[in-house]
Amino acid sequence: MATGAASSRNRKPARIAADWRGVLARWLRRIGGVLLLLILAVGLAIWWAARWTPPREQYPIQGVTIDAANGAVHWGSIKAAGADFAYVMATDGTAGLDPMFARNMTAAREAGIQTGAIHRYSLCQLATDQAANFIRHVPRRADALPAVVWLDYDDRCPDRPTRALLLSELATFLAQIEAHMGKRSLIAPGPAFEADYKVTEGIARTTWLRRDFFEPDYGAHPWAMWQANNYVRLSGADGTVGWNVLRSEGEAP
Repeated sequence: MATGAASSRNRKPARIAADWRGVLARWLRRIGGVLLLLILAVGLAIWWAARWTPPREQYPIQGVTIDAANGAVHWGSIKAAGADFAYVMATDGTAGLDPMFARNMTAAREAGIQTGAIHRYSLCQLATDQAANFIRHVPRRADALPAVVWLDYDDRCPDRPTRALLLSELATFLAQIEAHMGKRSLIAPGPAFEADYKVTEGIARTTWLRRDFFEPDYGAHPWAMWQANNYVRLSGADGTVGWNVLRSEGEAP
């Protein structure tokens, strides 16, 4: 009897341990199932983001933003993907030049895509020196799209000039590159930059605003161009490209 009772007591901890192992295994299976669903959901979101562009019936004219990070671009594929125009990164500050700029501009035009140049404006350098850099590298062409001034903060530049100084310098830069190009430029402030400097209130230029997947709601005036998705992947370019739409004429803001 004593031996039987002892054996029964020994079996209870074993059953308890087995029960806990079963519970743990069931929870691990559930957690694994949830993780798998999350991974699938993230993968689907990334796949969707890489392909989404605004509806063509609402925005008939659409195009891309390209720079050296996109490698040797196959412009025929870019055109086949639906790009009607391309803005190509050209210059940066007083000395920066995108190494693929000239090649991209030539190849895009040969593929039948209208092109325009982008200058990335620096808060740390004089406007006249930046304009000289742009004028040196971007030729005047009657068929070129208006140049774009990209306005964003840059980790390489800690300067934060007053708004009055920025607007004065920016006006100088615009006057000089517009005299060179023979047409007025666009300004493209990022959301944080515009919130701090309210450039669209102080500079009377057509605006290009940026917000992924949703129409931008910042700026003093309705946008003329919208970078709607900075994560688009195309077979003709490495990495991701910016996808842009032009506001249709007569469209209500």
